[in-house]
Amino acid sequence: MALVIAGERSGAGKTTVTIALLAYLIRRGLNVQSFKVGPDYIDPMFHAFVTGRPCRNLDPVLTSESYVKKCFSRHIQDVDYALVEGVMGLFDGVSRRNQESGRHDTDFDTDTRINYRKEAGNYDFSFASTAHVAYLLNLPVLFVIDCSRLSGSVAAIAHGFRSFNPELKFAGLVLNRVASDRHLELLQDALKPLNLPILGVLRRDEAVSIPDRHLGLIPAEELPNLHAAIDKLADLAAVSFDWEQLLPLLAATRNEGSEQLLGRHGLPSGIITQKDDVVNCLGKQFGVRIAVARDRAFNFYYQDNLDLLEELGAQLVFWSPLDDSVFPDNVQGLYFGGGFPEVFAQKLSGNVLIRDAVRRAIFSGMPTYAECGGLMYLCDSIVDFDGISWPGVGVLETAAAMGKRLTLGYREAVAVRDSSVLTAFDEVWGHEFHRSHLTVEPSNPVYHSWRYGKRGEVEAVAEGWGVCQVHASYLHLHWGARPDIPARFLQQCADA
Repeated sequence: MALVIAGERSGAGKTTVTIALLAYLIRRGLNVQSFKVGPDYIDPMFHAFVTGRPCRNLDPVLTSESYVKKCFSRHIQDVDYALVEGVMGLFDGVSRRNQESGRHDTDFDTDTRINYRKEAGNYDFSFASTAHVAYLLNLPVLFVIDCSRLSGSVAAIAHGFRSFNPELKFAGLVLNRVASDRHLELLQDALKPLNLPILGVLRRDEAVSIPDRHLGLIPAEELPNLHAAIDKLADLAAVSFDWEQLLPLLAATRNEGSEQLLGRHGLPSGIITQKDDVVNCLGKQFGVRIAVARDRAFNFYYQDNLDLLEELGAQLVFWSPLDDSVFPDNVQGLYFGGGFPEVFAQKLSGNVLIRDAVRRAIFSGMPTYAECGGLMYLCDSIVDFDGISWPGVGVLETAAAMGKRLTLGYREAVAVRDSSVLTAFDEVWGHEFHRSHLTVEPSNPVYHSWRYGKRGEVEAVAEGWGVCQVHASYLHLHWGARPDIPARFLQQCADA
Protein backbone atom coordinates (compact mmCIF):
# COMPACT_ATOMS: atom_id res chain seq x y z
CA MET A 1 0.00 0.00 0.00
CA ALA A 2 0.97 3.69 0.02
CA LEU A 3 -0.71 6.96 0.98
CA VAL A 4 -2.02 9.89 -1.03
CA ILE A 5 -1.39 13.22 0.68
CA ALA A 6 -4.33 15.49 -0.10
CA GLY A 7 -5.69 18.82 1.11
CA GLU A 8 -8.93 20.72 1.08
CA ARG A 9 -7.33 23.38 -1.17
CA SER A 10 -4.03 24.68 -2.49
CA GLY A 11 -1.90 26.01 0.34
CA ALA A 12 -3.27 23.65 2.98
CA GLY A 13 0.20 22.23 3.59
CA LYS A 14 0.42 19.13 1.37
CA THR A 15 4.00 19.80 0.30
CA THR A 16 5.23 20.55 3.83
CA VAL A 17 3.62 17.36 5.13
CA THR A 18 4.97 15.32 2.22
CA ILE A 19 8.53 16.58 2.59
CA ALA A 20 8.43 16.08 6.36
CA LEU A 21 7.30 12.47 5.95
CA LEU A 22 9.93 11.81 3.29
CA ALA A 23 12.69 13.42 5.36
CA TYR A 24 11.89 11.31 8.41
CA LEU A 25 11.77 8.07 6.44
CA ILE A 26 15.07 8.82 4.72
CA ARG A 27 16.68 9.71 8.04
CA ARG A 28 15.75 6.22 9.21
CA GLY A 29 17.65 4.77 6.27
CA LEU A 30 14.58 3.60 4.35
CA ASN A 31 14.11 3.59 0.58
CA VAL A 32 11.19 5.76 -0.43
CA GLN A 33 9.59 6.46 -3.80
CA SER A 34 7.50 9.59 -4.16
CA PHE A 35 4.96 10.61 -6.77
CA LYS A 36 3.21 13.86 -7.63
CA VAL A 37 -0.28 14.17 -9.06
CA GLY A 38 -0.50 16.56 -11.98
CA PRO A 39 1.91 18.37 -14.27
CA ASP A 40 3.98 20.20 -11.64
CA TYR A 41 7.79 20.26 -11.89
CA ILE A 42 8.82 22.13 -8.74
CA ASP A 43 7.37 19.97 -5.96
CA PRO A 44 9.01 16.87 -7.48
CA MET A 45 12.38 18.65 -7.25
CA PHE A 46 11.96 18.86 -3.48
CA HIS A 47 10.93 15.22 -3.31
CA ALA A 48 14.03 14.18 -5.25
CA PHE A 49 16.26 16.40 -3.13
CA VAL A 50 15.09 14.54 -0.03
CA THR A 51 14.89 10.97 -1.32
CA GLY A 52 17.71 10.90 -3.85
CA ARG A 53 15.29 9.27 -6.31
CA PRO A 54 13.42 10.95 -9.18
CA CYS A 55 9.83 11.77 -8.30
CA ARG A 56 7.34 10.50 -10.87
CA ASN A 57 4.38 12.55 -12.11
CA LEU A 58 1.00 10.84 -12.24
CA ASP A 59 -1.14 12.76 -14.72
CA PRO A 60 -3.90 10.99 -16.66
CA VAL A 61 -4.43 14.03 -18.90
CA LEU A 62 -0.83 14.24 -20.11
CA THR A 63 -0.52 10.43 -20.27
CA SER A 64 -3.47 8.09 -19.57
CA GLU A 65 -5.16 6.26 -16.72
CA SER A 66 -3.34 3.05 -17.59
CA TYR A 67 0.01 4.80 -17.67
CA VAL A 68 -0.63 6.25 -14.22
CA LYS A 69 -1.23 2.77 -12.79
CA LYS A 70 1.66 1.27 -14.70
CA CYS A 71 4.08 4.01 -13.62
CA PHE A 72 3.10 3.68 -9.97
CA SER A 73 3.32 -0.11 -9.97
CA ARG A 74 6.70 -0.14 -11.67
CA HIS A 75 8.39 2.36 -9.39
CA ILE A 76 7.43 0.81 -6.07
CA GLN A 77 9.04 -2.53 -6.90
CA ASP A 78 12.36 -1.86 -5.14
CA VAL A 79 11.41 0.46 -2.26
CA ASP A 80 10.21 0.10 1.31
CA TYR A 81 7.72 2.97 1.36
CA ALA A 82 5.82 5.12 -1.11
CA LEU A 83 3.63 8.18 -1.04
CA VAL A 84 1.79 10.36 -3.53
CA GLU A 85 1.48 14.11 -3.12
CA GLY A 86 -1.80 15.43 -4.49
CA VAL A 87 -2.57 18.58 -6.43
CA MET A 88 -4.77 21.52 -5.37
CA GLY A 89 -7.86 20.45 -3.40
CA LEU A 90 -8.81 16.79 -3.23
CA PHE A 91 -11.52 16.96 -5.90
CA ASP A 92 -10.04 19.70 -8.11
CA GLY A 93 -9.46 18.47 -11.65
CA VAL A 94 -10.86 18.97 -15.13
CA SER A 95 -14.34 18.26 -16.42
CA ARG A 96 -15.17 14.58 -16.93
CA ARG A 97 -17.23 15.42 -20.02
CA ASN A 98 -14.17 16.95 -21.64
CA GLN A 99 -12.12 13.78 -21.25
CA GLU A 100 -14.81 11.59 -22.73
CA SER A 101 -15.20 13.59 -25.93
CA GLY A 102 -12.90 12.94 -28.80
CA ARG A 103 -9.87 11.36 -27.18
CA HIS A 104 -8.62 8.12 -28.67
CA ASP A 105 -5.90 6.68 -26.47
CA THR A 106 -4.14 3.42 -27.21
CA ASP A 107 -3.27 3.16 -23.51
CA PHE A 108 -6.84 3.68 -22.35
CA ASP A 109 -8.22 1.58 -19.52
CA THR A 110 -11.84 1.01 -20.50
CA ASP A 111 -12.69 -1.31 -17.62
CA THR A 112 -11.42 1.14 -15.02
CA ARG A 113 -13.34 3.97 -16.65
CA ILE A 114 -16.58 1.97 -16.62
CA ASN A 115 -16.13 0.86 -13.02
CA TYR A 116 -15.10 4.33 -11.97
CA ARG A 117 -18.20 5.85 -13.50
CA LYS A 118 -20.45 3.13 -12.09
CA GLU A 119 -19.08 3.24 -8.56
CA ALA A 120 -18.83 7.00 -8.21
CA GLY A 121 -22.47 7.19 -7.10
CA ASN A 122 -24.29 10.50 -7.18
CA TYR A 123 -21.06 12.48 -7.06
CA ASP A 124 -18.25 12.38 -9.56
CA PHE A 125 -14.54 12.96 -9.19
CA SER A 126 -13.09 15.56 -11.50
CA PHE A 127 -10.80 13.94 -14.01
CA ALA A 128 -7.08 14.03 -13.09
CA SER A 129 -7.81 15.25 -9.56
CA THR A 130 -6.07 13.84 -6.52
CA ALA A 131 -9.24 11.89 -5.75
CA HIS A 132 -9.27 10.40 -9.25
CA VAL A 133 -5.66 9.19 -8.95
CA ALA A 134 -6.29 7.82 -5.46
CA TYR A 135 -9.25 5.91 -6.89
CA LEU A 136 -7.25 4.59 -9.84
CA LEU A 137 -4.48 3.32 -7.57
CA ASN A 138 -6.86 2.13 -4.83
CA LEU A 139 -4.93 4.09 -2.19
CA PRO A 140 -6.17 5.70 1.02
CA VAL A 141 -6.01 9.45 1.53
CA LEU A 142 -4.19 11.24 4.33
CA PHE A 143 -6.13 14.49 4.44
CA VAL A 144 -4.39 17.74 5.42
CA ILE A 145 -6.51 20.56 6.82
CA ASP A 146 -5.27 24.11 7.39
CA CYS A 147 -6.64 24.78 10.87
CA SER A 148 -5.26 28.30 11.27
CA ARG A 149 -8.73 29.89 11.15
CA LEU A 150 -10.85 26.97 12.33
CA SER A 151 -12.14 25.34 15.46
CA GLY A 152 -15.43 23.44 15.42
CA SER A 153 -15.85 23.86 11.65
CA VAL A 154 -12.99 21.45 11.11
CA ALA A 155 -15.47 18.61 11.64
CA ALA A 156 -17.76 19.85 8.87
CA ILE A 157 -14.81 20.05 6.47
CA ALA A 158 -13.54 16.57 7.33
CA HIS A 159 -17.03 15.04 7.22
CA GLY A 160 -17.88 16.75 3.94
CA PHE A 161 -14.75 15.60 2.14
CA ARG A 162 -14.96 12.06 3.48
CA SER A 163 -18.63 11.62 2.61
CA PHE A 164 -18.52 13.40 -0.77
CA ASN A 165 -17.74 10.06 -2.39
CA PRO A 166 -17.94 6.98 -0.16
CA GLU A 167 -15.78 4.95 -2.58
CA LEU A 168 -12.75 7.00 -1.62
CA LYS A 169 -10.85 5.64 1.39
CA PHE A 170 -9.62 8.00 4.13
CA ALA A 171 -6.70 6.88 6.30
CA GLY A 172 -6.90 9.86 8.62
CA LEU A 173 -6.20 13.54 9.11
CA VAL A 174 -3.24 15.85 9.54
CA LEU A 175 -4.10 19.04 11.38
CA ASN A 176 -1.81 21.77 10.09
CA ARG A 177 -1.00 25.22 11.53
CA VAL A 178 -2.41 24.48 14.95
CA ALA A 179 -1.89 27.54 17.15
CA SER A 180 -1.85 26.20 20.71
CA ASP A 181 -2.74 23.32 23.02
CA ARG A 182 -6.14 24.89 23.60
CA HIS A 183 -6.69 25.18 19.85
CA LEU A 184 -5.77 21.52 19.40
CA GLU A 185 -8.19 20.51 22.15
CA LEU A 186 -11.06 22.33 20.38
CA LEU A 187 -10.20 20.62 17.10
CA GLN A 188 -9.98 17.18 18.68
CA ASP A 189 -13.30 17.61 20.47
CA ALA A 190 -15.02 18.63 17.25
CA LEU A 191 -13.58 15.70 15.30
CA LYS A 192 -14.20 13.00 17.91
CA PRO A 193 -17.69 11.97 16.67
CA LEU A 194 -16.31 11.27 13.19
CA ASN A 195 -14.03 8.43 14.34
CA LEU A 196 -11.47 9.62 11.82
CA PRO A 197 -7.91 9.13 13.15
CA ILE A 198 -5.73 12.20 13.64
CA LEU A 199 -2.38 10.93 12.37
CA GLY A 200 -0.46 14.16 12.55
CA VAL A 201 -0.48 17.59 14.17
CA LEU A 202 1.78 20.38 12.90
CA ARG A 203 2.01 23.57 14.92
CA ARG A 204 2.05 26.97 13.28
CA ASP A 205 5.68 27.73 12.44
CA GLU A 206 6.71 30.16 9.73
CA ALA A 207 10.30 28.90 9.96
CA VAL A 208 9.40 25.69 8.10
CA SER A 209 7.78 27.41 5.13
CA ILE A 210 9.40 27.29 1.68
CA PRO A 211 9.66 30.64 -0.17
CA ASP A 212 7.85 31.12 -3.46
CA ARG A 213 7.70 33.46 -6.45
CA HIS A 214 5.62 34.01 -9.59
CA LEU A 215 5.25 30.36 -10.67
CA GLY A 216 5.13 28.72 -7.24
CA LEU A 217 7.84 27.51 -4.89
CA ILE A 218 11.43 28.52 -5.55
CA PRO A 219 13.18 25.40 -6.92
CA ALA A 220 15.28 23.35 -4.51
CA GLU A 221 18.53 24.09 -6.35
CA GLU A 222 18.20 27.81 -5.61
CA LEU A 223 17.80 27.45 -1.83
CA PRO A 224 21.25 27.35 -0.17
CA ASN A 225 19.90 26.49 3.29
CA LEU A 226 17.59 23.72 2.15
CA HIS A 227 19.54 20.97 3.93
CA ALA A 228 18.95 22.70 7.26
CA ALA A 229 15.25 23.17 6.48
CA ILE A 230 14.89 19.49 5.58
CA ASP A 231 16.61 18.47 8.83
CA LYS A 232 14.18 20.63 10.75
CA LEU A 233 11.24 19.04 8.96
CA ALA A 234 12.58 15.58 9.79
CA ASP A 235 12.84 16.61 13.46
CA LEU A 236 9.29 17.95 13.30
CA ALA A 237 7.98 14.79 11.67
CA ALA A 238 9.51 12.59 14.36
CA VAL A 239 7.28 14.14 17.03
CA SER A 240 4.29 15.31 14.99
CA PHE A 241 3.02 12.10 13.38
CA ASP A 242 1.60 8.86 14.70
CA TRP A 243 4.24 6.64 13.15
CA GLU A 244 2.85 3.46 14.65
CA GLN A 245 -0.21 3.87 12.45
CA LEU A 246 1.48 5.62 9.52
CA LEU A 247 4.31 3.20 8.76
CA PRO A 248 2.07 0.26 7.79
CA LEU A 249 0.00 2.58 5.61
CA LEU A 250 3.08 3.91 3.82
CA ALA A 251 4.64 0.50 3.22
CA ALA A 252 4.94 -0.30 -0.48
CA THR A 253 3.18 -3.49 -1.56
CA ARG A 254 5.38 -5.06 -4.21
CA ASN A 255 4.73 -8.77 -4.22
CA GLU A 256 3.90 -8.83 -7.92
CA GLY A 257 6.49 -9.32 -10.65
CA SER A 258 6.59 -7.27 -13.81
CA GLU A 259 4.80 -9.94 -15.82
CA GLN A 260 1.96 -10.06 -13.30
CA LEU A 261 1.67 -6.29 -13.38
CA LEU A 262 1.50 -6.32 -17.14
CA GLY A 263 -1.25 -8.88 -17.02
CA ARG A 264 -3.22 -7.16 -14.31
CA HIS A 265 -3.26 -3.82 -16.05
CA GLY A 266 -3.83 -5.17 -19.53
CA LEU A 267 -0.71 -3.61 -21.01
CA PRO A 268 0.86 -4.64 -24.29
CA SER A 269 3.62 -7.13 -23.63
CA GLY A 270 7.15 -6.09 -24.49
CA ILE A 271 6.86 -2.39 -23.69
CA ILE A 272 8.35 -2.55 -20.22
CA THR A 273 11.63 -4.08 -19.23
CA GLN A 274 12.09 -6.27 -16.18
CA LYS A 275 14.72 -3.98 -14.68
CA ASP A 276 14.50 -0.54 -16.21
CA ASP A 277 11.79 2.02 -15.53
CA VAL A 278 10.94 3.04 -19.02
CA VAL A 279 8.42 2.16 -21.67
CA ASN A 280 10.43 0.95 -24.64
CA CYS A 281 8.92 -0.89 -27.55
CA LEU A 282 11.64 0.13 -29.99
CA GLY A 283 14.93 -0.93 -28.41
CA LYS A 284 18.22 0.94 -28.08
CA GLN A 285 18.44 1.83 -31.75
CA PHE A 286 19.53 5.48 -31.71
CA GLY A 287 23.21 5.95 -30.88
CA VAL A 288 23.16 9.74 -30.66
CA ARG A 289 24.28 12.30 -28.08
CA ILE A 290 21.68 14.82 -26.93
CA ALA A 291 22.72 17.98 -25.09
CA VAL A 292 20.16 18.58 -22.33
CA ALA A 293 20.26 22.06 -20.78
CA ARG A 294 19.96 21.59 -17.03
CA ASP A 295 20.83 24.28 -14.51
CA ARG A 296 19.07 26.91 -12.40
CA ALA A 297 17.48 28.46 -15.50
CA PHE A 298 16.37 25.21 -17.17
CA ASN A 299 15.21 22.45 -14.85
CA PHE A 300 11.62 21.57 -15.78
CA TYR A 301 11.92 18.00 -17.04
CA TYR A 302 9.77 14.92 -16.52
CA GLN A 303 12.14 12.14 -15.54
CA ASP A 304 10.15 9.73 -17.70
CA ASN A 305 11.03 11.82 -20.77
CA LEU A 306 14.74 11.63 -20.00
CA ASP A 307 14.47 7.91 -19.28
CA LEU A 308 12.76 7.31 -22.60
CA LEU A 309 15.54 9.04 -24.51
CA GLU A 310 18.14 6.86 -22.79
CA GLU A 311 16.13 3.67 -23.26
CA LEU A 312 15.93 4.45 -26.95
CA GLY A 313 19.73 4.58 -27.03
CA ALA A 314 20.53 8.27 -26.63
CA GLN A 315 23.40 9.44 -24.48
CA LEU A 316 22.30 12.50 -22.52
CA VAL A 317 24.90 15.21 -22.02
CA PHE A 318 23.78 17.59 -19.28
CA TRP A 319 25.19 21.08 -19.55
CA SER A 320 24.55 24.67 -18.44
CA PRO A 321 23.79 27.54 -20.83
CA LEU A 322 24.04 29.68 -17.70
CA ASP A 323 27.48 28.70 -16.39
CA ASP A 324 29.37 26.74 -19.04
CA SER A 325 31.90 28.42 -21.29
CA VAL A 326 32.17 25.55 -23.78
CA PHE A 327 29.37 24.10 -25.89
CA PRO A 328 29.02 20.29 -25.58
CA ASP A 329 31.05 18.49 -28.22
CA ASN A 330 29.90 15.80 -30.62
CA VAL A 331 26.17 16.18 -30.00
CA GLN A 332 23.45 15.58 -32.58
CA GLY A 333 20.48 17.21 -30.83
CA LEU A 334 19.48 19.87 -28.30
CA TYR A 335 16.81 19.69 -25.58
CA PHE A 336 15.85 22.84 -23.66
CA GLY A 337 13.29 22.27 -20.91
CA GLY A 338 11.32 24.90 -19.09
CA GLY A 339 12.40 26.81 -16.03
CA PHE A 340 13.13 30.40 -15.10
CA PRO A 341 15.22 32.02 -17.84
CA GLU A 342 13.56 35.34 -16.98
CA VAL A 343 15.12 35.26 -13.51
CA PHE A 344 18.57 34.62 -14.98
CA ALA A 345 18.15 36.57 -18.22
CA GLN A 346 21.09 38.90 -17.59
CA LYS A 347 23.53 36.05 -16.99
CA LEU A 348 22.17 33.94 -19.86
CA SER A 349 22.48 36.92 -22.16
CA GLY A 350 25.99 37.66 -20.91
CA ASN A 351 27.19 34.18 -21.85
CA VAL A 352 27.75 35.30 -25.44
CA LEU A 353 29.99 32.38 -26.41
CA ILE A 354 27.27 29.89 -25.55
CA ARG A 355 24.48 31.89 -27.20
CA ASP A 356 26.50 32.10 -30.39
CA ALA A 357 27.33 28.39 -30.28
CA VAL A 358 23.67 27.43 -29.83
CA ARG A 359 22.64 29.69 -32.70
CA ARG A 360 25.30 28.22 -35.00
CA ALA A 361 24.29 24.67 -34.10
CA ILE A 362 20.62 25.35 -34.81
CA PHE A 363 21.23 27.17 -38.09
CA SER A 364 23.47 24.29 -39.16
CA GLY A 365 20.40 22.04 -38.94
CA MET A 366 20.73 20.44 -35.48
CA PRO A 367 17.31 19.13 -34.32
CA THR A 368 16.21 21.07 -31.26
CA TYR A 369 13.30 20.59 -28.87
CA ALA A 370 12.43 23.52 -26.58
CA GLU A 371 9.58 23.89 -24.09
CA CYS A 372 8.39 27.15 -22.51
CA GLY A 373 11.57 28.54 -20.89
CA GLY A 374 13.57 26.89 -23.64
CA LEU A 375 11.43 28.69 -26.22
CA MET A 376 12.06 31.99 -24.42
CA TYR A 377 15.83 31.46 -24.52
CA LEU A 378 15.76 30.90 -28.29
CA CYS A 379 13.95 34.21 -28.91
CA ASP A 380 15.66 37.41 -30.05
CA SER A 381 15.33 38.72 -26.50
CA ILE A 382 13.80 38.20 -23.06
CA VAL A 383 12.11 41.22 -21.46
CA ASP A 384 12.20 40.77 -17.69
CA PHE A 385 9.71 41.99 -15.05
CA ASP A 386 11.53 45.35 -14.87
CA GLY A 387 11.06 45.89 -18.58
CA ILE A 388 14.75 45.37 -19.37
CA SER A 389 15.42 43.56 -22.64
CA TRP A 390 18.21 40.97 -22.67
CA PRO A 391 19.46 39.45 -25.95
CA GLY A 392 18.61 35.78 -26.43
CA VAL A 393 19.91 33.20 -28.85
CA GLY A 394 18.18 34.94 -31.74
CA VAL A 395 16.74 31.94 -33.57
CA LEU A 396 13.08 32.92 -33.17
CA GLU A 397 12.21 36.37 -34.49
CA THR A 398 10.18 37.45 -31.49
CA ALA A 399 10.67 38.57 -27.90
CA ALA A 400 9.44 36.84 -24.74
CA ALA A 401 8.11 39.57 -22.48
CA MET A 402 7.16 38.99 -18.85
CA GLY A 403 3.80 40.23 -17.63
CA LYS A 404 1.29 39.93 -14.81
CA ARG A 405 -1.10 37.61 -16.64
CA LEU A 406 -0.71 33.92 -15.84
CA THR A 407 -1.39 31.47 -18.66
CA LEU A 408 -2.26 28.17 -17.03
CA GLY A 409 -3.98 24.96 -17.96
CA TYR A 410 -4.13 21.79 -20.00
CA ARG A 411 -4.19 22.11 -23.76
CA GLU A 412 -5.27 19.87 -26.60
CA ALA A 413 -3.18 20.48 -29.70
CA VAL A 414 -2.97 19.20 -33.26
CA ALA A 415 0.23 19.51 -35.26
CA VAL A 416 -0.44 21.43 -38.46
CA ARG A 417 2.87 20.44 -40.06
CA ASP A 418 5.84 18.17 -39.57
CA SER A 419 8.45 19.09 -36.98
CA SER A 420 11.43 17.41 -35.37
CA VAL A 421 9.13 15.66 -32.85
CA LEU A 422 5.71 15.43 -34.52
CA THR A 423 4.16 14.77 -37.89
CA ALA A 424 1.24 16.72 -39.31
CA PHE A 425 -2.13 15.88 -37.70
CA ASP A 426 -0.56 14.33 -34.59
CA GLU A 427 -2.69 15.04 -31.51
CA VAL A 428 -1.06 15.76 -28.16
CA TRP A 429 -2.18 16.87 -24.72
CA GLY A 430 0.10 19.33 -22.99
CA HIS A 431 0.23 21.88 -20.20
CA GLU A 432 0.98 25.60 -20.17
CA PHE A 433 2.22 27.54 -17.14
CA HIS A 434 3.90 30.89 -17.79
CA ARG A 435 3.71 34.64 -17.29
CA SER A 436 5.49 35.59 -20.48
CA HIS A 437 4.02 36.23 -23.90
CA LEU A 438 5.55 36.52 -27.34
CA THR A 439 5.54 39.97 -28.95
CA VAL A 440 5.32 38.42 -32.42
CA GLU A 441 3.33 35.24 -32.96
CA PRO A 442 4.59 32.54 -35.35
CA SER A 443 3.56 32.99 -38.97
CA ASN A 444 3.88 29.27 -39.65
CA PRO A 445 2.89 27.66 -36.33
CA VAL A 446 3.51 24.11 -35.21
CA TYR A 447 0.13 23.61 -33.49
CA HIS A 448 -3.46 24.54 -33.43
CA SER A 449 -4.23 24.53 -29.71
CA TRP A 450 -7.39 24.59 -27.59
CA ARG A 451 -8.05 24.72 -23.89
CA TYR A 452 -8.40 21.09 -22.85
CA GLY A 453 -11.85 19.80 -23.75
CA LYS A 454 -12.89 22.97 -25.60
CA ARG A 455 -12.08 21.82 -29.12
CA GLY A 456 -15.02 22.71 -31.32
CA GLU A 457 -16.34 25.20 -28.76
CA VAL A 458 -13.68 27.91 -29.05
CA GLU A 459 -11.39 29.08 -31.80
CA ALA A 460 -8.01 27.39 -32.04
CA VAL A 461 -4.88 29.32 -31.10
CA ALA A 462 -1.85 29.17 -33.41
CA GLU A 463 1.08 28.08 -31.25
CA GLY A 464 4.66 26.91 -31.52
CA TRP A 465 7.63 27.83 -33.69
CA GLY A 466 9.37 25.72 -36.28
CA VAL A 467 12.61 27.18 -37.65
CA CYS A 468 15.25 24.98 -39.26
CA GLN A 469 14.93 21.77 -37.24
CA VAL A 470 13.56 23.52 -34.13
CA HIS A 471 10.33 22.57 -32.37
CA ALA A 472 9.73 25.33 -29.80
CA SER A 473 6.47 25.74 -27.91
CA TYR A 474 4.94 26.87 -24.64
CA LEU A 475 3.41 23.40 -24.32
CA HIS A 476 5.00 21.00 -21.83
CA LEU A 477 4.61 17.40 -22.99
CA HIS A 478 4.91 14.17 -21.01
CA TRP A 479 6.03 11.41 -23.38
CA GLY A 480 5.23 8.46 -21.11
CA ALA A 481 2.30 7.19 -23.16
CA ARG A 482 3.79 8.45 -26.44
CA PRO A 483 7.26 6.88 -26.93
CA ASP A 484 6.87 7.62 -30.64
CA ILE A 485 7.58 11.30 -29.92
CA PRO A 486 11.12 10.87 -28.54
CA ALA A 487 11.72 8.14 -31.12
CA ARG A 488 10.94 10.59 -33.94
CA PHE A 489 13.17 13.23 -32.35
CA LEU A 490 16.08 10.83 -32.07
CA GLN A 491 15.53 9.64 -35.64
CA GLN A 492 15.76 13.26 -36.81
CA CYS A 493 18.96 13.68 -34.79
CA ALA A 494 20.46 10.53 -36.30
CA ASP A 495 19.57 11.64 -39.83
CA ALA A 496 20.74 15.24 -39.53
